[in-house]
Amino acid sequence: MPYIDPENGYLTVINLFKTDTPERVDRLVGEMRAIVDTANYPGWISSTVHRGRTEPGTANFIQWRGKQDLESRYAGDEFKHRTVPVFHEITTFIRLLQTEVEVSQRHPTLGAVTEISPARDDYTVIEILGVAPADQDQLIGTLGAAHQWLVDVPGYRSQSLLRGIRARGVQGGGSGLTAVGEERDFVVVYSQWDSPETFDAFRTRPAADQPAASRRSLEKRNALTTTTSWNTYRVVHTRSSAQPASA
Repeated sequence: MPYIDPENGYLTVINLFKTDTPERVDRLVGEMRAIVDTANYPGWISSTVHRGRTEPGTANFIQWRGKQDLESRYAGDEFKHRTVPVFHEITTFIRLLQTEVEVSQRHPTLGAVTEISPARDDYTVIEILGVAPADQDQLIGTLGAAHQWLVDVPGYRSQSLLRGIRARGVQGGGSGLTAVGEERDFVVVYSQWDSPETFDAFRTRPAADQPAASRRSLEKRNALTTTTSWNTYRVVHTRSSAQPASA
């Protein structure tokens, strides 16, 4: 199963898709599973499919050996003339986020690595935080320091911070990819909780009721963040290059 680990040096790509009906979510998951099950691309390490819970959509957490392997995939005819048009047809929003894992932190009771797997019961949250490129390091530092008090929050399991490198969307008509924003203008927070209830209690707790350390941390985070978007997910499928491709 895939692990989120800054020591492995992988290029991590998080593909985010939004859509508007449960039926289209089903189709998105089916299309993503088909790609994952037959993946045999040079430099591809793993893919993990997430189904949206709070909002209809999906996310694919993909590990690559490096940028050149990813760009070769994007340049291929299958990706340009089949994959992109199909996903453009059934989505309302597409972002392909290139990142690198900066830090992965866990509750002390959960061991030495962060695992993502459909065999686990994690309530997964993926947040995309916009930031001025000059402030990216400071935001990552602020988020990383929050682990000191997050370990005392009921239901908290892990937090992984991914440094945004570049983002891409799909051109009008689904004819190809286009750059979105500036390089290094976002940070991804991938967190795992034990239930919707504990995450919602954390998210909606009034500032006045929070301990001073968490209140100061969240105030600093908010001051550095230019935009915020998030969704919750359930991991539904995964495969790595060590497993054989489907026929």
